[in-house]
Amino acid sequence: MGLYSSLSLCDLQAMELSEALCLNPEWNEEFNLVVKYPESQALEINVFDWEQVGKHDKMGLNVVPLKQLTPEELKVMTLDLLKNMDPNDAQNEKSRGQIVLELMYKPFTDEEMPKETEDSNAVVVREAQDLEGKHHTNPQVRLLFRGEERRTKPVKKNRDPKWEEEFQFTLDEPPTNDRIHVEVVSTSSRMGLLHPKIGNEFLKE
Repeated sequence: MGLYSSLSLCDLQAMELSEALCLNPEWNEEFNLVVKYPESQALEINVFDWEQVGKHDKMGLNVVPLKQLTPEELKVMTLDLLKNMDPNDAQNEKSRGQIVLELMYKPFTDEEMPKETEDSNAVVVREAQDLEGKHHTNPQVRLLFRGEERRTKPVKKNRDPKWEEEFQFTLDEPPTNDRIHVEVVSTSSRMGLLHPKIGNEFLKE
């Protein structure tokens, strides 16, 4: 068992702190994330319990809107770890520990401004609930966007799977009337074959 944390900025960038084999870890690690929209972006912090076998257990999370930060000013924050970000959820009343962060927003100078690159569309596949099927399913999510396909890893014998996987689609022009096709299928343990669809949906950009 060990604890580790991940940081993501509006699901576009992710950084992972190294594993610590104790319940009161001290990481003292520093990361730099590029900010495009400080008035609307937020930093998401997730803490996991690392398992050598099987899926890592999420111990809690919290979110810091970047607009709370004053440019060039170091801010020390002690955040409660929550089950989710729903303020009305009674599960958040349970103590899950805290995480201490030092944050600083440092705007680019004209000389430091990064060159323009292609935009990208980030999609994070979180979880599914109560999937249909008479027997245990091995669900996997399939994403289709502008002819590109992305797939999550299959979760064995689970009708309430959690993936927490992020995918990016490169955009050479802004999406207007594009849609992302989201499909959930069950993967056979034999030969990697796909069973019929469990469900699908179209997400409009």
